[in-house]
Amino acid sequence: MNNFLIVEDDKVLSNNIKEIISPFGKTSQIYEGSEGLYEAESGIYDLIVLDLMLPELDGYQLLAQLRSKGIQTPVLILTAKDSLEDKIEGFQKGADDYLTKPFYREELQMRIKALLKRSLGLFDENTLKYKTITCDLSKNEVYFQEERLPIQGKEFELFIYFLQNQEIIITKEQIFDRIWGFDSETTITVVEVYVSHLRKHLRKTGIDKEIHTLRNVGYIMKGD
Repeated sequence: MNNFLIVEDDKVLSNNIKEIISPFGKTSQIYEGSEGLYEAESGIYDLIVLDLMLPELDGYQLLAQLRSKGIQTPVLILTAKDSLEDKIEGFQKGADDYLTKPFYREELQMRIKALLKRSLGLFDENTLKYKTITCDLSKNEVYFQEERLPIQGKEFELFIYFLQNQEIIITKEQIFDRIWGFDSETTITVVEVYVSHLRKHLRKTGIDKEIHTLRNVGYIMKGD
């Protein structure tokens, strides 16, 4: 499931955005810039919807700092600032798209879908392909050639997270926060259990060998 971060200080508008994009995944809401930057730096989000006029730290500053730290999470600026100069600055700071308020519900949804398709390497809106593996995102199913693999639930989410972050070190804490959530009652050791199960289910594909353990850090998915 996709994971979105909304950084918008107007709580009513933030709730409206959440409702509009909820069909595409789960959302977290932040209402000021400094906390938004801290949350965005976690690296657990697939897309950030960012307002520019924020307390503590404005959207331009947030985006510039995020990019300076090498975090390339797609960012859609959603703002009332509609001048050409504002848009140019937004893209120069590292935005992937720019939409002005007021906006149409359908347009926001189309832009979200386009950004996800581009950034996640989707074959189409519902299919992610990797070597001999096909992931059906609408049904949460994984196929090796024509055979469906027993990868389900959080194992499926974990596999997609690895595929979306190839050659990037992912800590156990990031995986735990992404898949189970900050307020989960389970412990971080569950990550090792699920990675082990995932490798077992991928063994016949050879892709299990591409998920490498980094001792005391986490994992990296890296092919030949």
